[in-house]
Amino acid sequence: MATILLVEDDSTLSETLRYNLEREGYNVVTASDGVQGLELARRERPDLLVLDIMLPRLDGFSVCRILRQESDVPIIMLTARQDEVDRIAGLELGADDYVSKPFSLGELLARVRAIMRRTERQPGGISREVLEAGKLRVDTSSRRAWRGTHELTMPQKEFDLLTCLIRNKGIALSRDLLLERVWGLDFVGDSRTVDVHIRWLREKIEWDPARPRYIQTVRGVGYRFEVPPDEA
Repeated sequence: MATILLVEDDSTLSETLRYNLEREGYNVVTASDGVQGLELARRERPDLLVLDIMLPRLDGFSVCRILRQESDVPIIMLTARQDEVDRIAGLELGADDYVSKPFSLGELLARVRAIMRRTERQPGGISREVLEAGKLRVDTSSRRAWRGTHELTMPQKEFDLLTCLIRNKGIALSRDLLLERVWGLDFVGDSRTVDVHIRWLREKIEWDPARPRYIQTVRGVGYRFEVPPDEA
């Protein structure tokens, strides 16, 4: 049974969501402030985190930022504010989805189901595949990547994004196509998610992220992976 950690300080909303998530078949653990939520996330290792932004003691942005340094747990952020800047901030910190209050229960449950279906998919079999592109090397079976002799550390989605780009080097891939291939058909978030992860990826693989040589921006389309001429 999958476990969902719900971090929400509104006790009425928390109990309503807990009841309905349990009816969906999930095990639900709750916290009423950010510090408690962070402790439970570390101890319980949930399959999904539903995280309010406006929390006592430690706000949701801070919890998200800390967890993203430690874990790839999917995160849905909740907020009562409608400002686009909040949504962008949540995505920049690594949230997988974002729901503004007031929201319908059906909408939230649909987003939860979409993320859980995506994360529950398992590969049909293990095959060793090593991709090389200039000084970059990616081993898909061990999920390890190197730039030259330096091993890169990256979360799951950054690794999957890099793999997708290298497999399609020289081809311009739209943001929507990258969302479909990396995040899955059930993903209901924003295409800005791709831009955020591309920026993070460039910070890891490019010598100068401000002047990327591997991941090229294709205006009006998306991104294209190229091997620099001096590494071809």
